[in-house]
Parts: sequence; structure tokens; C-alpha cells
Amino acid sequence: MADIVPFPRTPRSDRPQPHGPEPLWRHLLGDQLRRRRHDRDETLTATAEKAGLSPQYLSEVERGLKEPSSEMIAAIAGALDTSLIELTSAVAEELRTTTTVPRGAFALAA
Repeated sequence: MADIVPFPRTPRSDRPQPHGPEPLWRHLLGDQLRRRRHDRDETLTATAEKAGLSPQYLSEVERGLKEPSSEMIAAIAGALDTSLIELTSAVAEELRTTTTVPRGAFALAA
């Protein structure tokens, strides 16, 4: 049998994070959806009804608590009279302008 060798861990607070943690896609997506809904002066209920989902689910998506499927994102985008490409491009641009991650760095979240 092989021996188990413990991997030394550095406490998170001691790790240098010069650029801070990278934001999660679902948070940026939720912010973008809420902004677009507010720009249209629509309620959660009105937008959710157009998208064919519950207001509670839309609220959770906007708050970054749910990881919606591509079908759900497309339905919400359609309810907001935008395209999936416009929405994802806006989220990607926000990520590009608010995050400075060194080339080759990766951020994973569960």
C-alpha cells in the first residue's frame, strides 16, 4: 500500500491576492438582468410572466443565487427584448472591465 502524504496548506488569509477574487458569472448575469429590467420599469412578476417562470426564480437568478440553464437565460433575455448574444456580451464586457486576472490564472467555484 502507498503512504498518504499530507499536502501542506497555506491559510487563505496568508495567500497573496493582488487582484482580489474573480466575480462569479451568475452574479454578473443577475446584475445585468436586474439592470435591464429596471431600465424597462418592469416588475419581477411582469418579466417572469413573459419568460414563463416564477417571480421567485427570477429573483434568485437576479441575486446570483441560481445558476440558470441556457434555456432559462434565453427566455429571460427574450422577455427583456434582448438577445442572448447581447446579454452575454454585456456580462463578458463587465467581467473584462472589472477583473484583472493574470494570464493563465483560473478561478473555480462550487
